Amino acid sequence: MQTRNPSKELSVQALPGAGMLLFELLLFAGAVTLLVRGAQQHDPAQILTAVAGLLVFVLCMPGFFIVEPNLGRVLVLFGSYRGTVRQAGFYWTNPFTSKKKISLRAHNLNGKTLKVNDLAGNPIEIAAVVVWQVHDSAQAIFDVEGFEHFVEVQAEAAVRLVASRHPYDDGMSSEVATTLRGSADAVATELGHELQQRLGLAGIQVLEARLSHLAYAPEIAHAMLQRQQAGAIIAARTRIVDGAVGMVEMALERLSKDKVVELDDERRATLVGNLLVVLCGQTSATPVLNTGGLYN
Repeated sequence: MQTRNPSKELSVQALPGAGMLLFELLLFAGAVTLLVRGAQQHDPAQILTAVAGLLVFVLCMPGFFIVEPNLGRVLVLFGSYRGTVRQAGFYWTNPFTSKKKISLRAHNLNGKTLKVNDLAGNPIEIAAVVVWQVHDSAQAIFDVEGFEHFVEVQAEAAVRLVASRHPYDDGMSSEVATTLRGSADAVATELGHELQQRLGLAGIQVLEARLSHLAYAPEIAHAMLQRQQAGAIIAARTRIVDGAVGMVEMALERLSKDKVVELDDERRATLVGNLLVVLCGQTSATPVLNTGGLYN
C-alpha cells in the first residue's frame, strides 16, 4: 500500500497591499501621461513605454486580495503550495497565484436523525451536534475532496459506531457499564474522540460533540414504554413492601413490649397478613368486625 504523505500548513507573509496600490496608481498615471504626450509629439517610443506600463498595471491588479478576520487564503503558484495567510489585512502577491479562501471559524454541524441498532440490537433514532473548525488549512484543501462534506460523512459514521457500542438504557446489556441515555457525558467524550481520529487527516479540530436526539424507533417505542412503566411499578411496589414489612415488625414489637395482647403463632400470622393487606393494597381497606373468637 502506498504511504500517504499528509500536507502541512505553512505560514506566509504577503506584501502589504497599500504600498503596492500606491505604486499601481502612480504607474497608471505615468502611463496615461506618456501615452497622451507621445500622441501629441508623435513619439513612438513614449507610446510603446506607455502601453508597456498599462500592460504591467493590468497584470499586477489580480495580485490584490483581502483577508477577513478568522478567514484564510491558501496561496498556490503554478500547482505548488506557497503558504497560508491567516492575519487579516490587505495584501498583494504574485498575480498568477491562486488565492483560495478558507474559513477558520467554528462551524456547527447539526447531524440528521439516523436509525441504528444499539448494542442490544434494538433499533433507535439518534442524532448529534458537532462543533468543529479548520486547524490545518493545507490538509483541509489538499488532502480531502470537499472537507465540509467529508466532515458530514465521517460524523454520521462515528455516530453509528458509537451507538452500536452501547445499550440504550440500563439493564439491557452486561457487556458495558455506560448507556446512551444514562451516560451522556461519557458518550459525548467517546464520540468526540472518535470524530477527532477520523477528521484529523483533514486538518479538522473537533471542539465539541454531543447527542442532540435519542429515542427508540417508532416500531418498538410502545413496547419499550411498557417495559419502563413495568420497571417503575416494580420499583414502587418493592419500596412499598419494604416499608410495610418494617411497619409490621414495629407493630408486633410494640404489642409484645407493651404487653397489649398475647399472640400465638396463628394469631400473629393473621395479624401480619391483615396489616400487609392494608398497607400494600391499592384501595382502601374495608374493615370487618368479628364479634366472636378467631377459632369459632
